[in-house]
Amino acid sequence: MKVTVIGAGNSGIAMAVHLSKEGNEVTLWNRSHSTIEKLIKTHIIRCEGVVSGNIPIHCVTNDVDIALKNPDIILITTPANSHKELAELISKNINKSTVIVLNPGRTFGALEFRNIYEKFNNQYDQIIAETQTIIYTCRKIDEDAVNIIAFKDSVLISSLDINSSESIIDYLPQCIRNYFSSAQSMIQTSIGNVGMVLHCAPLLLNTGWTESEKNIYKYYYDGITPTVGQLIEKIDDERVAVSEALGHKVESTKEWLIRTYHVTGNNLYECIQNNEAYKTIDAPGSLKHRYIFEDVSCGLVPLESIGLKLGLDMGYTTLIIDLASKLLNFDFRTTGRNLDYLDISAQNNELKTIFERRSSYE
Repeated sequence: MKVTVIGAGNSGIAMAVHLSKEGNEVTLWNRSHSTIEKLIKTHIIRCEGVVSGNIPIHCVTNDVDIALKNPDIILITTPANSHKELAELISKNINKSTVIVLNPGRTFGALEFRNIYEKFNNQYDQIIAETQTIIYTCRKIDEDAVNIIAFKDSVLISSLDINSSESIIDYLPQCIRNYFSSAQSMIQTSIGNVGMVLHCAPLLLNTGWTESEKNIYKYYYDGITPTVGQLIEKIDDERVAVSEALGHKVESTKEWLIRTYHVTGNNLYECIQNNEAYKTIDAPGSLKHRYIFEDVSCGLVPLESIGLKLGLDMGYTTLIIDLASKLLNFDFRTTGRNLDYLDISAQNNELKTIFERRSSYE
């Protein structure tokens, strides 16, 4: 299968090396030449962990025309706050209909992507899908190397562009299909975004430790204490309440951890502490990180926006957006995915209609 992977960060090079090892013809595209300069010369990604070896990549480029020449599928792995720009870039340069999957979409990524794409291209229709999260727990350890720590199980995927008789999973490369499960609604992938629960509040509440030049701490094991765990469960409760109001209740982050990583625990904190895949993950060294600029902008902001339109109490979500905005002197609500482009009223049925236009089933 001819696969174009967009983005050469943690997830991008993990996906590129895995798909290439399994026999797919992979083109890895990254906007910045400096990030992939070594890979352009060698076409080799060094991989350790559950996938290992020195794996050749068919093509590595920062030329969008090469990346979009004739893909069977486009897998976008960049942070969600780049989706707008990529939607416009792809719409202006693609010359065929194909499948585009946001890995992950975060909250309402596929809706935003399609909205931007259709402003610039009405000639080539695309199937646009989003996943609940990336299927890999991974870390880029060098410019041409990645450690794939674990595969996640039953990651939800959905698309508004698939008829009920079809499955978006059937369009994926064979080697990754078993790691996905079709969602009944895009509500389950978008409101099912657990990154905004696990990433934003813990990093903000550990600002002193994060900015210390003398200390490196384990993000999940050290940064999420019992008290922090209780707070993020309150945010999680608001997330689940939004999904219930939209008609498709999502699992809690605790339930997601149990299903995805097969851990045990009486609460979210215990499940995190019992997750072996989290044990080696260091915290970011700065607040200027995707845990804030992606997960607040493209997670908490649209969650709050929808929740308030539905008349729900979003106090804990609002607290974290306010904290991020004040600490970083940045207006996340104005610059983030605030859903103004959806032009929706406060009526529940209208919201449901938008997210239920089509669903994908296994």
